Amino acid sequence: MSAPLVIGLDPSLTCTGIAGDGWADALRFKGRSHARLGWLRQEIRDRTRVADLVVIEGAAYGRGGQAGHHELAGLWWVITQDLWERDIPYAVVNPHSRTIYATGSANPAKEYPKEKRARIAKGMVRDAVASRYGLECEGVGRYDKADAFILAALGLHWVGAPLAEVPDTHSRALDGVDWPDPLTDREPPYLGATL
Repeated sequence: MSAPLVIGLDPSLTCTGIAGDGWADALRFKGRSHARLGWLRQEIRDRTRVADLVVIEGAAYGRGGQAGHHELAGLWWVITQDLWERDIPYAVVNPHSRTIYATGSANPAKEYPKEKRARIAKGMVRDAVASRYGLECEGVGRYDKADAFILAALGLHWVGAPLAEVPDTHSRALDGVDWPDPLTDREPPYLGATL
């Protein structure tokens, strides 16, 4: 029996990361507002059509005042509402848990100057994807792809099909995730989902 299909999503207005076992992609749309939200919703819907679980990054509350915050929150709700309507379970992972699963620390770049920490930490997550899972996330959206892949790997670990051995310092991230009801108690979504 094959592992459940788990998709990781790192929603962003400029570059949404989406990934699964052995692959990662970046979704980019140059338009704005409703056109962008509609396009992203459809792309994600198409790519999660038969997913057994979607693992989506939750809000980074420390960045509440950033430009586009209102629209980004709308995107997150559009995506999760669509998953809910199609009876596809989803787990919400806070950014710290994602980083812990990849690097073993919520703040892996804390020894660097404050203004460089976020970018360096993103690089550390990307490096972890390459070294632990053998997936090189390159080009535009490389950090978004890596984040989405870590989310998918976290979900696969939770369902009992880890992609690699992960130290306890990293797997403790599983405890900080809002997981759905066990997948074993439900039919696959493609047998009864509203498409």
